[in-house]
Formats: sequence, C-alpha cells, structure tokens
Amino acid sequence: MQVILKEDVNALGKAGDVVKVADGYGRNFLIPRGFAAEVNSRNIRMIEQEKKQILQKMEREKKKAEDFASQLAAVVCTIARKVGEQEKLFGSVNAKDIEESLSQQGIEVDRKNIVLDEPIKTLGEFPVKIKLNAGVSAEIKVVVVGEE
Repeated sequence: MQVILKEDVNALGKAGDVVKVADGYGRNFLIPRGFAAEVNSRNIRMIEQEKKQILQKMEREKKKAEDFASQLAAVVCTIARKVGEQEKLFGSVNAKDIEESLSQQGIEVDRKNIVLDEPIKTLGEFPVKIKLNAGVSAEIKVVVVGEE
C-alpha cells in the first residue's frame, strides 16, 4: 500500500513523502491517527498545498530565528563566582547558570539549546553557542568573574 505522509514519522519519512508500507500498518495505524493518507489524485493535490504552506511557515520561522540570532550576537553574560587558588572556581558555570543570566537580561532561551562541551571551571571570557530553531545558531559571550 502506498501512502502520503502528513507528518514526519520516525524511520519512515518526512511530511509529503510517498512511501510504501504494509497494508495493515497503513490502514490500522497511519491513516486513523492522521499521520498519512492514501495515494490518490485529490490527496496528492492536498498535500502539495500543505507543503507550500509548511515551506512558507518554515521560511518565516527561519527569518525570526536569524533576527533573534543577530540580537544574541551583542549579548554578554557576566557571571560572578567564588574563586579559590590559581583562579579556579568553586563549582562551575553550566547551562542553567547561563540561562538564569540571560533571563535576568530579559532574554528567554531554553537551557537545552545552550551548547556547552563541558562546564566552565575557570575565570575568563568564553564563546557559547546557542541553538535556535530552523537550523540557526548564535554565539554569545560569557564572562566569568571572581566574586568579592
């Protein structure tokens, strides 16, 4: 049985793809749950319209993400921590700390989107990457200073 996917389905395909599936899988799972529709001329035209709308929506989201990324490029997060000998921090600066610092500046970013290879454990200035939707990423500057 051939079906047109209405939504992305793991290990099967993306929305708008025409895929061949087992009859039972298509009739009993994909079609009733709204993940797919049977292949016919009407459904193909309908999916083409939806694809155009989805592409336009993705383009708008990408533009918003790029605008937000340009805003983030000018952001500097300053985080104060207690410092021991040889300028080593007591503890470390992680994504949660960066998220809190950004929210104090009025910028809402989910901590899951903050990319840190490892927590920051020394004083200094560090570039930190933030993933935004639509495949766009931004880089902010995080400055860790000693607390007095």
